[in-house]
Amino acid sequence: MQIVSCNTHNISVLLKTIGWENGKAHLDAGRFVCMRRANDVSDSKDFIASPEAGKHDDPEFGTHHARDAYHLFQTLGEKLNLFSSAIKINTQYMHTLWFDLELGYDITAEEVKSRIRANTRIAVTERRSVNQIFSFGRDHGYFGRIFSQTVIPLSTVTVPQPRKVVGFCYTPQDGNSLLSSVAATLKVLEPSKLEERLDVLRPYIFREI
Repeated sequence: MQIVSCNTHNISVLLKTIGWENGKAHLDAGRFVCMRRANDVSDSKDFIASPEAGKHDDPEFGTHHARDAYHLFQTLGEKLNLFSSAIKINTQYMHTLWFDLELGYDITAEEVKSRIRANTRIAVTERRSVNQIFSFGRDHGYFGRIFSQTVIPLSTVTVPQPRKVVGFCYTPQDGNSLLSSVAATLKVLEPSKLEERLDVLRPYIFREI
């Protein structure tokens, strides 16, 4: 069992929420730019003074984020057209993700936002500043953690064409990967009580920030 990275969690929940219909993927292509924080707020070294572009080490997927998402959905019988790029920026707050999804069906901006709001593992926000979102997690999260899969400023989501969805979202540090790690462990230890035992963490899977 493999728990994917925090940015791959973010990519995956976008794909499943926006690019899925009737239990199947209807996605022509997914393009992502992962703007990664330089280091954690607890780190005292390796900070960078300016943005640092990442290499496309994978000729098919660009970076491991799209590759890992591809293999994740392959376990569901889906083979998706995904590509990701990464750049490290001089902040310690949160990763930022830009997404461009080409769907296999027409959709409106309101329909996209309705799907996002309906997903209980996604936090929506009217805030576009990372420091405000990070501060909310520090003040209200479990040891400062936001366990939501992603945080989406709804004002950034747009549909420039009937089958194209573009927007920004923020990755809640490694909170989403930690939640999956806990869930995976509980599934191995006592599958019948998985949902019940996760209840203690649900207050930190925020619906709105």
